[in-house]
Amino acid sequence: MKLTRFKKIFLIRFLGYFLMQIGLITIVLILEPVINEELKYNFDQLFNRQHNLPKVVTSEGNQAIILPTPGVATPTPSSSFGDVLPGAIATIVPVSTDFGIVIEKINANAKVVANVNPADEKAYIKALGQGVVHAQGTAVPGQTGNIYLFSHSTDAPWNIVRYNAIFFLLNKLEAGDSVIMFYQGRRYDYIVFDKAIAQPLDTHFLTDTYNESVLTLQTCDPPGTLINRLIVRARLAVNN
Repeated sequence: MKLTRFKKIFLIRFLGYFLMQIGLITIVLILEPVINEELKYNFDQLFNRQHNLPKVVTSEGNQAIILPTPGVATPTPSSSFGDVLPGAIATIVPVSTDFGIVIEKINANAKVVANVNPADEKAYIKALGQGVVHAQGTAVPGQTGNIYLFSHSTDAPWNIVRYNAIFFLLNKLEAGDSVIMFYQGRRYDYIVFDKAIAQPLDTHFLTDTYNESVLTLQTCDPPGTLINRLIVRARLAVNN
């Protein structure tokens, strides 16, 4: 009897520890992209590595080409050993100049999928597989009004992380930082002026109207969760 009771206790404890380990491993696997992006950002900061977007122009096929600067060698994107040396400057080539976003500080570079209904989960989850989503009915770069972009899914834990990847480091942005938008081959520079945490049901950042061109970016906070929404707003630079 004692031996049987001991076996039951041992089995219960073993299953408890086993399930705990499986749970921890699952959490780590789900959050691995978040951890990876944080590590890359911190290494860049530690070794003063920068990501730079030179002037670009759209050619046939919506391909971004780096314009040459007189007297300066034209940089080209690469993954050479030199890119990881302390003080290295890596060149960013926009994914899309038809509708795209580049944030040099956090090395974000993505296509923007235009006019997606933010209330249609099926539609925006499909769009998030291609890049950042532009909320239907909001303004476009250079236009007066609210340009609302989001990279956020409420579908499943693994998709929350997967679809937020582009904006994982959005919380690193501060007032004065630059967010670069491309629309129909033209570049628009926006300067961050505000960062806020919002409740999931707080939609006023989406419906707000402006008499200037304001870019609103939304992601999850903390990264990879459904707890809150992080909102970053930027206004069009006067030189645009």
